[in-house]
Amino acid sequence: MSGATTPRVVLYGRAGCHLCDDARDLVARVCAELGASWVEVDVDVPAPDGSVLADELGELVPVVDVDGVRRGYWRIDEVRLRRALATGAGRP
Repeated sequence: MSGATTPRVVLYGRAGCHLCDDARDLVARVCAELGASWVEVDVDVPAPDGSVLADELGELVPVVDVDGVRRGYWRIDEVRLRRALATGAGRP
């Protein structure tokens, strides 16, 4: 997703990961239903500063953060994601 605001949901994943594919479908569907913004970050792609998130998150992907708080990894729980989006006020 694009836009000037920070997305509420960040999905960290990698190419060729079937759990990441499942998580992407779930996050896309739930965020579309609730009108929440989201973005996906490939942990294997180096950041502009040269760091690679795979060093930190590689064994946990997929990982989902909502409003900057880790909400799940490996198998993303739909109820937990919905609850996090419902209870958070979002970002201005």
